Amino acid sequence: MKAFRGTYTVMITPFTAAGEVDVAALRAFVDWQIAEGIHGLIPLGSTGEFLSMEDDEKALVAEVVITQAAGRVPVLIGTGAEDTREVVRLSRRAEKLGADGVMIIPPFYSTPTDDELVHHYRTVADAIALPIMVYNNPATANVDLKPQLVARIAEIDNCLYIKESTLEVTRVRDIIRLCGDRMTVFGGILGFESFVEGAQGWVAVASNVVPAEMSRIFSLVADHGAIKEARELYLKYLPVIEFVGGQAYVAGSKALLGHMGFAAGNPRPPRLPLPAAQDAAARHLVETFGLTWRDASNEAA
Repeated sequence: MKAFRGTYTVMITPFTAAGEVDVAALRAFVDWQIAEGIHGLIPLGSTGEFLSMEDDEKALVAEVVITQAAGRVPVLIGTGAEDTREVVRLSRRAEKLGADGVMIIPPFYSTPTDDELVHHYRTVADAIALPIMVYNNPATANVDLKPQLVARIAEIDNCLYIKESTLEVTRVRDIIRLCGDRMTVFGGILGFESFVEGAQGWVAVASNVVPAEMSRIFSLVADHGAIKEARELYLKYLPVIEFVGGQAYVAGSKALLGHMGFAAGNPRPPRLPLPAAQDAAARHLVETFGLTWRDASNEAA
């Protein structure tokens, strides 16, 4: 198993003008992310609009990202679903396609109990050999994987990582304290703050737009201990991070990329493109920060 570490982009899914998965754009996006220094890629998360995709589209996206990355960076596939059996199926397919791991949000409608959540993750873990990144996002999953519950889940052999997406940065500290080396923490909403508390990674939305800078924030803290420099870089790009940190994380990311020159397409309903005022704000951010996208396909290994 590869050890996962660093800033991982929870990827947008580019769509054509007709609303179909844009395979060529997806391949180009993978190459650009890697050329910019991203440490890992996670397609089919919430930012990838997995809940608005048909099953064959999910398989297509997973296969394209895995094959295009070609082992240059780890690829974790989002395989969350409401039905444990479906999570097993999706996770087995990800393993067969060559994924390096899977990221699994809890069932997000049934509000399972702690015992049911442990059973859910154990069932999936028993069905695959891949490392699992547990995903705690109580705002969307309607359940909260608190550190004491995470410690129980960490007893499952291949539940090795957690994306901790609350605003309580002390969760990072407590998970590390309770789980030790059995569970590696990735920040979700909070990157810089999580690194300072000992997180070994960040599953980031903003790195869809500024992958080099978001990766550098991690490296400055975790590899060089340059917390002051990292904080300065973090605060500099905080307007971008905040722009894609709220309800418009999908539409906002795609709008920014569009103004940067990358044809990300529109989000699928019920999500809509940004209203005119927000889109103008996106254009202003791109101009202010001098953000550009470049075709890095000729640099692919």
